[in-house]
Amino acid sequence: MNQIISAGSKDSEANAKKRRSAEAALRYVEPGNVLGVGTGSTVGHFIAALAARPGLVRSAVSSSEATTRLLQAAGIEVLDLNEVAAIHVYIDGADEATRARHLIKGGGGALTREKIVAAAAQRFVCIVDDGKLVGTLGAFPLPIEVIPMARELVARAIEARGGRPVWRRECVTDNGNHVLDVHGLSIPDPCALECELNQIAGVVTVGLFAKRPADVLVVGTATGTETI
Repeated sequence: MNQIISAGSKDSEANAKKRRSAEAALRYVEPGNVLGVGTGSTVGHFIAALAARPGLVRSAVSSSEATTRLLQAAGIEVLDLNEVAAIHVYIDGADEATRARHLIKGGGGALTREKIVAAAAQRFVCIVDDGKLVGTLGAFPLPIEVIPMARELVARAIEARGGRPVWRRECVTDNGNHVLDVHGLSIPDPCALECELNQIAGVVTVGLFAKRPADVLVVGTATGTETI
């Protein structure tokens, strides 16, 4: 008899892997650190783990309004990046990751602020479940944040490069911009494509994190975690 696995059990298994990677990331956090904190479901597990360790972290820089609310609920002060001399470690998830620690991010729409906080951090620890680990980026649609008036201009430039951009109509970023999700790309050279797309007029930022990749990738598995 074939075993039938329900969607609910698959979701529960993926959630457990996310939680393992998030909790394992605590080893990179030292008392008194100023953290950068990203956005998304795996980061939600990380903030819950922080909340269970009161006093470990007193302040953080947030990458989104949603994360700010979670941090404040956990009793962690949220600082403006302009007020911070250094971010010791940035913890965030990803939509896809390679073993070279190149990432696609932005499924939650916070890619610009995430990229800023990652650039400011001394160390970037990315937490993912093993379903996000890929050989070549691009199966997950590449998010690109654009100035609203330039949305169609950017879309045509993407189409000329072989991508299929889809406007994420329900999404307005915390910066007041739009997001194009680009389908149909295979990205063997993430650094080169990141640089190329960032030069299109109207692009705010691209959801490729390759020029500034993760320093450490913590991957949640069925039995524990793998560190890359």
